[in-house]
Amino acid sequence: MSAWLPTAPCTPDACLEPAGPAVAVPRAVLRLAALTALVLAGIALSPLGGRLPAAWVRRWCRAVVRAAGVRIRLTGSAPADGGVLLVANHISWLDIPLLAVVRPARMLAKSEIRRWPVAGRLAARAGVLFIERDRLRALPGTVARIGAALRAGAAVAVFPEGSTWCGRTGGHFRRAVFQAALDAGAPVQPVRLSYRGAGTTDATAAAFVGEDTLFASLWRVATARGLVAEVEVRPLIPAGRHHDRRALARAAEPQPASAPRRHPARA
Repeated sequence: MSAWLPTAPCTPDACLEPAGPAVAVPRAVLRLAALTALVLAGIALSPLGGRLPAAWVRRWCRAVVRAAGVRIRLTGSAPADGGVLLVANHISWLDIPLLAVVRPARMLAKSEIRRWPVAGRLAARAGVLFIERDRLRALPGTVARIGAALRAGAAVAVFPEGSTWCGRTGGHFRRAVFQAALDAGAPVQPVRLSYRGAGTTDATAAAFVGEDTLFASLWRVATARGLVAEVEVRPLIPAGRHHDRRALARAAEPQPASAPRRHPARA
């Protein structure tokens, strides 16, 4: 494992707090059953790949999030066509369908997923761009592939923090992927993701961090009451506004890079 890989200090023990009153177990089970049915439907339609209308993909992703018991509050909009780099902070597995609600896009994912028995093949069919995170020398090739996709008019979705955070704090955006937008002359669409609970400003129930397991995260979300995903589509950064990737990454971050950020475990 390379030392340059992004890491977050967020862990389930340090960051995840009780979400308040939970929904009844039968209702949570129904939510997971509905979520499973929708995912199986998506798997069945995956051979169609990019031929599915974008509106259908958006509806399916909305349904996935709603099936988990999470309401969506969306503000703003992204370009409907043309190459664009969508960038967002990363908190949860829910972030992926939420970004697709903004605009269906090719995702950037770690290369290990390609080797997963079923998910790897499905991800490749869906047009996922894989990155070998532990090989720094492979990074220029990944940037080149992202740039080629942008020049071809595709939307590419990336979580430049490189790791999930609990949502009460976040990491800095890594600069490499922004070079692809500069090389392709493509705009950057920043998206800010956050989660709110019943009576709380920041809910950590949706966070999927550290050594947390997917099943534990699914159950935590399914049993949460009044969980809301807030998706803020921020102003588009046109191509050419920033001429180096450092400035572009800073402009796209959810909050100014100079703002103080304190992790709850360190407070």
